[in-house]
Amino acid sequence: MATLNIVLVEPQIPPNTGNIARTCAATGARLHLVGPMGFPIDDTKLKRAGLDYWHLLDITYYDSLAQFFEQVQGEFYFFTTKARHVYTEISYPDGAYLFFGKETAGLPEELLYENPDRCVRLPMIGGARSLNLSNTVAVAVYETLRQWNFPELKNFGDLTRYDWKY
Repeated sequence: MATLNIVLVEPQIPPNTGNIARTCAATGARLHLVGPMGFPIDDTKLKRAGLDYWHLLDITYYDSLAQFFEQVQGEFYFFTTKARHVYTEISYPDGAYLFFGKETAGLPEELLYENPDRCVRLPMIGGARSLNLSNTVAVAVYETLRQWNFPELKNFGDLTRYDWKY
């Protein structure tokens, strides 16, 4: 099975993290939460956004980015509004780690300066500051999975269980 890793660095808004957790659970992506976070992990808003998907989630917690990089090696891609490359220009390998920064400030500038060729962005109009974090993660997850031909995901629906009347 292909492995996709989502890394949230210092998330601040519980519903965003909950929505991202649900996206990860529904797609089989692994979630890595890097602290310090702006909320306790047992926050009810976080749990509510994730609904009943928590049992499907593969999640790991880190106290800091330093701890993350001490424990993890791989192909890292950093999503930022400051990138020169568009996210669709990248071929994401199996095991890729997609990084996203906190809602209030994004990823640390030092990280971006050290990895300019690994920084990617979603195109937006000039006056827009940024997209919502959970929306950005969902776009990135599905682009990566699309490139991988949606491994082990159900690619079809079933209308036979509904009694459709027009």
